[in-house]
Amino acid sequence: MIQRTTLDNGIRVLSEKVPGCHSVSLGIWVNNGSRHEPAEFNGISHFIEHMLFKGTDRRTAQRIAREIDSVGGVLNGFTSREFSCYFVKVLFEKLPLAMDLLGDLICHSRFDFDEIEKERRVILQEIAMIEDSPEELIHDQFFDGFWAGHPLGRPVVGTQTSVGSFTRQQMLDFMSSRYVGKNLAVVAAGCVEHPELVKLVQETLDSIPASGPEEVHEPPVVQRRIEVVYRELEQTHICLGIEGLAQNHPERYGVYLLNTILGGNMSSRLFQRVREDLGLAYSIYSYHHDHSDCGSFVVSAGTSAENAPLLIRTVFQELTRLRHEAVSEQELQSAKDCLKGSMILALESTDNRMTRLAKNELFLRDIGISLEESARLIDAVTTELIQSLAERLFVNETLNVLIVGRVKRADFPDVDLQIG
Repeated sequence: MIQRTTLDNGIRVLSEKVPGCHSVSLGIWVNNGSRHEPAEFNGISHFIEHMLFKGTDRRTAQRIAREIDSVGGVLNGFTSREFSCYFVKVLFEKLPLAMDLLGDLICHSRFDFDEIEKERRVILQEIAMIEDSPEELIHDQFFDGFWAGHPLGRPVVGTQTSVGSFTRQQMLDFMSSRYVGKNLAVVAAGCVEHPELVKLVQETLDSIPASGPEEVHEPPVVQRRIEVVYRELEQTHICLGIEGLAQNHPERYGVYLLNTILGGNMSSRLFQRVREDLGLAYSIYSYHHDHSDCGSFVVSAGTSAENAPLLIRTVFQELTRLRHEAVSEQELQSAKDCLKGSMILALESTDNRMTRLAKNELFLRDIGISLEESARLIDAVTTELIQSLAERLFVNETLNVLIVGRVKRADFPDVDLQIG
């Protein structure tokens, strides 16, 4: 059973009681990520996330770790382009401790000068680690071009320059403007009683103000872009993508299935053709990133420099085929079964239930989408809708291609970089 309460300061409290469960997953979700940062503050949301674990007025960083370890719990956080999350998983009787701990991090973190400098070095090493990993770095480079000139195109972790410049006061000011009631949702799933959760949140987060400065966010405009970057690498890394759909788009389930068919699993067209039939790559896959007002549909692969042109041609052949040929009922049904199965298996975890509930609230503004309703919406997708989506989305006008490795632009004729 899902329940929802909005507190006087605008914080939303959501819970889902899961019968037979002995644990509870609790998260504080903040509608704040790299998208909400000015260019000169790129990465500050991620830096703040790190700092909230470095000590409060009541707890040192060591005590924070010891308290959660002493009850066998899990404590962590992450930052994305549109939200940050701080979460705990504990036995149900430890919910008061979990809420007190998360509330202490959010409301009373010290941002000690020495800890800031230590964590700055840690994050700079994190950036260096990404830069040393071409299969990871290419996605940041791809979105820098795909969402060109828009905050969504900036790396979540920031850059060496931006992270090296943040001051303590800038972090405190940014946090006070973004960590406000209207941007916060406290979400729990598992063995939880909603009235108890609401009481704990009121006691812990009552001091948070209701709102901060008003902001207007414009959706990005995607334009065609082809870039080939020569770099001495063992593999050639490829990212190509087109504009997708927003989180709350009514046809989003069709895109989920289109992605599953194209490159979402081991039986997908790209995996079977590129890896199994042609042996061109160890890994090839597609994914759909959806945001509050836009989305991207991306294919990624790594291969040898000599095989890169053939792999590219093969990917474009599969994109073209989906535009012009309807998928079979059998292939669509297989994708539906895969999507429903993975969804049901994921909901056996209270962590995933908590995440699903939070994202429904933050992006869809609808917590009432049940598992049964999601399954019905998946089953309602037709082969005609799949082809219609492919025709509308797989277009050259928004096509972006980034190829990095021991290759040149001349290796990829324009005729090979077109969706037919």
